[in-house]
Amino acid sequence: MTDTQNIRLECLRPAETWAQPSGEEVREALRLAHFTGSRAAKALGLGARGDRTVRRWIGEDSAIPYAAWALLCDYAGLGIIWRK
Repeated sequence: MTDTQNIRLECLRPAETWAQPSGEEVREALRLAHFTGSRAAKALGLGARGDRTVRRWIGEDSAIPYAAWALLCDYAGLGIIWRK
């Protein structure tokens, strides 16, 4: 598992008990995954304007859905957080 010092442990839990990550935590997961906003959008299946969606998550203009966060965490090497 990758170093998670910049991501709260409560953000790395199954959906029933997780805490919404901050924009900085989303940014850190992107960094750990070696993703740009565009690359993350493609990997997460966000569509043509998905990079804008990623920017909105980072800017905390919208919340990242759990499913997208869980996949991003997996890409970042943070584990399969949806399993108990």
